[in-house]
This record gives sequence, C-alpha cells and structure tokens, in this order.
Amino acid sequence: MRIVGGNLRGLKLAELGDGDIAAHLRPTTDRVREAIFNLLTNGVQGNPVPGARVLDLFAGTGALGLEALSRGAARAAFVDDGVKARALIRANVEKARAMGVTDLWRRDATRLGVNRAAPYNLIFLDPPYDQGLGEQAVTSALQGGWVAPGAILVWEEARPPLVPAPLIRIDQRRYGDSVVTLLRAPEDLA
Repeated sequence: MRIVGGNLRGLKLAELGDGDIAAHLRPTTDRVREAIFNLLTNGVQGNPVPGARVLDLFAGTGALGLEALSRGAARAAFVDDGVKARALIRANVEKARAMGVTDLWRRDATRLGVNRAAPYNLIFLDPPYDQGLGEQAVTSALQGGWVAPGAILVWEEARPPLVPAPLIRIDQRRYGDSVVTLLRAPEDLA
C-alpha cells in the first residue's frame, strides 16, 4: 500500500504481513482510495480536503486519513479499538512524519461518546462489512457532536448503507466488492 496523491505520493505504508492482522483488516485498496479522492476533488462542490479536520473511523491502517493529510488536510484523528491496527497506524503516522497533526484514539467507533474538540468536516468510515457497524458509528458521531455542519462523510461498505437522518446521499459508486457512498450533513446541523 502506498499514498497515491499529494505531497506524500508514493510513500510506502507499513506492511500488514501474512499473520492474523491481515485476516482481520481489509484496507481500502490504492485504486479505491484514488477513486474516493477523485470523487472528493471533482465530484463534490468545493473540494473538502484542503484544510479539513479529518476523522477516520475503523481506521485500520490509517491510509484514508494519511491520504487526506497528503492532499492538504489540516489534521486527522484515527479511531480504532484493535491493538494491532493502532500499532500499524502509529507506524504509518511516523513514516508520514505526521505526529504533530494526528490523534490516535483507542475507542469503539460505534460508541464515540461526546466530542470535546471542534467537530470534523471530513469523515471516513470503513467498517467491517455486513455487520451494521457503519450505521451505529454514524449515529454515534452525530449524537456526540463529531460531525460539523456541512461535513462530508465517505462510507465504504459491501452494500449501500442505510443512511441515518439528517444526512443526505450525494453520490454512490461500486468498485469491485466495495460500495463507496458520499454523504453530506446539513448546514444547519445542531
């Protein structure tokens, strides 16, 4: 896996290996990551990446959040409750020399709690497929004040997700076994 665009383009990320971590993580492929960022850059009114506060839920390797940093995001927070996933994220953050603009939290993405910082305007989620965890995580993020008004959410699943209100679907594409859905939070989100 590599960063596919921006100032870190070509940076090789930490290897998953052949062990049990590779079996539990399903990182977004370079091809799908590139397609996601093409959608964000060209398919969403006003590219949301430059200057963004990014929240990467079910972060796995951290590739989505690091890709956003490479393309101009201001800060990225990674959420994963897996010990090995957090070790991979730490290694990748170090490779990207992004320690000063990242946060890594051991937390269940479906139970985020109350956000005590500024809300996030670009949110990625790549939950384990077909378990309904994405729906739970988005609901938790909305209830806890993690989602900024007008935020863009990028959701990767095996099937089209059930979109919680008040989010609005703005695009949806299939890439192999993955369905990528782009959502927007309303500007008057309370």
